[in-house]
Amino acid sequence: MSESEKQNKQADNNTSQSSELEESSAKTEPEDKWMIRECDIYKDEYKECTSFRGRFQQYFVYGETLDCNQWKKDYDNCCKWEENNDLKAAEALIQSEKKRRLERLKAHYRNDTWKKRESPPIDWDKPLPEWMAKRDENTYLALKAKEIKEGKSENEKDGLCAIM
Repeated sequence: MSESEKQNKQADNNTSQSSELEESSAKTEPEDKWMIRECDIYKDEYKECTSFRGRFQQYFVYGETLDCNQWKKDYDNCCKWEENNDLKAAEALIQSEKKRRLERLKAHYRNDTWKKRESPPIDWDKPLPEWMAKRDENTYLALKAKEIKEGKSENEKDGLCAIM
């Protein structure tokens, strides 16, 4: 066997080993790994949720009590994932994060966060209030608008060079 054949065979072995490593790493890491936050965040959220201040705010401000157990479960699953690379714990954590994020975005999905208008406001062409006009009279846009209304431009003599 020649020297080049040995090198080719060794290169083939290296590529097959690297592809096997990639496949095994794909099996050991969840698909949405980026959704998993740091474990300290889950721990802090659980402490905040169970604190007297947190309970007070939940009950008196929002009128309901929140279930803090999910933060505890997420913290436990995060620790299992970090320490033992437990794939089952990571998947449970990812599902919990997805549920939490969807809950936060529910109003946006309903699309009723911002009210839609069928037409412009009735007074759209009415002049601005005096205090607003006075406030904005020295701005660059106001000066340019005044020049355009009057029909004169200082840069007319420059022509195209003024644009550049």
